[in-house]
Amino acid sequence: MAELKQIIVIRTDLDMGRGKMVAQGCHASLDAALNVSASLRNEWLGTGGKKIVVKVSSERELQTLFMEAKKLKLPASIIHDAGHTQVDPGSVTAVAIGPAKESDLATLTNGLKLL
Repeated sequence: MAELKQIIVIRTDLDMGRGKMVAQGCHASLDAALNVSASLRNEWLGTGGKKIVVKVSSERELQTLFMEAKKLKLPASIIHDAGHTQVDPGSVTAVAIGPAKESDLATLTNGLKLL
């Protein structure tokens, strides 16, 4: 059985508070997890639902990661904030990639720094 995990990527250039960053990461994680097969989701959850949170410093980096994940046919979700609190409406705040095999995620995310 391959080791599964999810990568959550947060933009740091928006100057979101910690709580806002956590909420955006949660939105991305949940959305991505709900858009995979039940068997994959259950396998991932059954092994602890491993998640890693990393950061990028621009919308461009976030969009690029999302597009690359989609090209590789990895499950991915991108979050556009409603703009009710700290950021403008439609701001792209977070991406989640996976759950997927760690080896499939490594090519995209190994160079990113932990949040």
